[in-house]
Amino acid sequence: MAVDAARSKEGFTLERATRVVSAACRVAGLDGGGAELIRFGENALFRLASVPVVVRVARGVEWLPKARIEVAVSRWLAGEGFPGARILDDLEQPLLVDGHPVTFWHLIREGDRKATYGELGGILRDLHSMALPAGVEFPSFDPFGKQELRIDRAPIPEDDRVFLRKRWHELRGQFEELRFETPKGPVHGDAHVQNLMVDDQGQVILIDFEAFCFDHPEWDLMVTATEHHSLGWQTDEQYGDFVRAYGRDLYDWPGYDTLRRLQEFGMTTWLMQNVREDERTAAEYRRRISALRNDDAPRDWRPW
Repeated sequence: MAVDAARSKEGFTLERATRVVSAACRVAGLDGGGAELIRFGENALFRLASVPVVVRVARGVEWLPKARIEVAVSRWLAGEGFPGARILDDLEQPLLVDGHPVTFWHLIREGDRKATYGELGGILRDLHSMALPAGVEFPSFDPFGKQELRIDRAPIPEDDRVFLRKRWHELRGQFEELRFETPKGPVHGDAHVQNLMVDDQGQVILIDFEAFCFDHPEWDLMVTATEHHSLGWQTDEQYGDFVRAYGRDLYDWPGYDTLRRLQEFGMTTWLMQNVREDERTAAEYRRRISALRNDDAPRDWRPW
């Protein structure tokens, strides 16, 4: 009990994630010395120095089902020949190390360019056209589950927490009124262009499967639609390439505004988990929470 209390007080920090990587590598029989941080966000990602492997550390045991989904999706896509991130096959995964799910991935050696929005639209079109094989089951899209954990645990002012819980209940009501006309299928669940990588052979590869689900394709389209129409993060030309490649602009759908508000809410609660890491993150969180309090205010948010 004392250990659990100390762990909860410490939270998910870079220091803690680094310790977990070292321990996980020992369990997996890999050399974790000199592991380099790639990204610290929803998860912590480290590149090993000894072998071309990326280690992904989740925030806590509550994320274990998500880690299992990631492993299952990677293996399924590999079997279909779909260009997705590949899990290490010769290791039983995920590991649970000191209360943190850990997974090991083949390093994608990046090329000299980033993926385009047209490529994002194309790879989502291909993903949404796939059929799940018999016996493979994924959950429905859940825009609320992680939000509760984030709101409860994030080191934010109490009045922000009260506001976010109220907004969470408002959004649930709007979500329940949504009516989709599209059939369900494979959905990535966090389909932004940063979740595409271009390797050194020029192949575009889909990554980050923790939100993967079986649901309506609108959940994938809402990310780029919100980034363009609400946040202005793409030029008209870039967004036009995305729409032409996929074949649809979600902005024309009556449910777009509800999905926009859900997406903005998730982007804010995702960021607020790390406000103690540096002032830059804390300042961006303050910018986002201020905008959420005024739905008509301009979204001068910065990409993260």
